[in-house]
Amino acid sequence: MGLGVGIFLIAVGAILAFAVNATSGAVDVHTVGWILMGVGLASVLLALMFWQSWAGPGYWTRRRTTYVDDGPPAGPPL
Repeated sequence: MGLGVGIFLIAVGAILAFAVNATSGAVDVHTVGWILMGVGLASVLLALMFWQSWAGPGYWTRRRTTYVDDGPPAGPPL
């Protein structure tokens, strides 16, 4: 899941937990809302944690090595 899906789940869960006043004998709507908010929060946290790996593994931690070329090696004098 991505960042957008996580935010969507949090919004739907908040609506079910706080704004819906319906009751059902089989399903507690408020509990489903809290569960959706928890899953959405976990999804957002995971998306943010793996955000830096979208550029490829080790992209930001790769060391850059500079090679200096001093020209051709000195040969015997003429």
